[in-house]
Amino acid sequence: MKHRNQVFDNVLDLVGNTPLIKLNKVASKFKGSFYAKVESFNPGQSSKDRIATYIIEEAERKGILTPGATIIETTSGNTGFSIAMVSIIKGYNCVLAVSSKSSADKIDMLKTMGAKVYVCPAHVSADDPRSYYEVAKRLHNEMKGSVYINQYFNQLNIDAHYASTGPEIWKQTEGKITHLIACSGTGGTISGTAKYLKEQNPNIKVIGVDAFGSVIKKYHETKEFDEKEIYPYRIEGLGKNLIPTATDFDVIDEFVKVTDEESAHTARELARSEGLFVGYTSGAATQALKQLGEEGVFKKDDYVVVIFPDHGSRYMSKVYSDKWMHEQGFFDSINEAAAQNIEYIK
Repeated sequence: MKHRNQVFDNVLDLVGNTPLIKLNKVASKFKGSFYAKVESFNPGQSSKDRIATYIIEEAERKGILTPGATIIETTSGNTGFSIAMVSIIKGYNCVLAVSSKSSADKIDMLKTMGAKVYVCPAHVSADDPRSYYEVAKRLHNEMKGSVYINQYFNQLNIDAHYASTGPEIWKQTEGKITHLIACSGTGGTISGTAKYLKEQNPNIKVIGVDAFGSVIKKYHETKEFDEKEIYPYRIEGLGKNLIPTATDFDVIDEFVKVTDEESAHTARELARSEGLFVGYTSGAATQALKQLGEEGVFKKDDYVVVIFPDHGSRYMSKVYSDKWMHEQGFFDSINEAAAQNIEYIK
């Protein structure tokens, strides 16, 4: 229960009602008004707090979860953290199958939150027994009485955002929103939010952000699952090598693909220009905004909302590490200078 005097019963009372913050510099050369829905203001610092709380509480209502039960999930990190956090408050055991693409920071956070973590190779097919999907299924079968959340194929993933993120954005923009830009991984965030917003105004344009190396954009356009689209990429929590049923492709108007490198630099740019220390997918979503802006998509009266899914602290060993950026070949003569802000006094 939330209280007016800002005293709460536990951290779960803080899930949702995240702020909309105007982007003043990163999109200044484009027509329109641009706002970020900054999900790092959730207590677990990501939008996944919404689905973890919603799905677990639904399972409780239906009697699927009982005291002392074990919750199992596949995650690139954020959902796992949120489930671990909810499990602590509600008294459940938490077991997570995590992609090796997840940053070391994320994996350490999961362990700190009391979860048992299985790190699975990222660059194997979804049906490979070592994939985090298959490992989670195996653990679920082996652990009697466990509950497998299965966010990629769980309708409740969509419902959570339909019930919270969509209404919040509609209210915060006073119904003026014209465009929604959101990354698509499981697809729950973009699908649930878009479904609600389009029910209020079917003219709102919903733009999904996909990664090069992912099958989602082509599937949306052709309904063809093309394995030739799949190759390794670095962005976590964006794109897929399978088609998640938690994605409602009918409410998404188009997809924009972004590169690992440009998304990384744009995340760093958000910190320097807007003071927003946000994650890799926030950089990807803003990169999509920039690409659309450069194409002249936006008009003077447009009201564009971009969902920023998580906090930059989850990526200290990746996009905010100069060493990692160098190793990926992401620094060049233009971008190198931004990294040289440290001077050691001897």
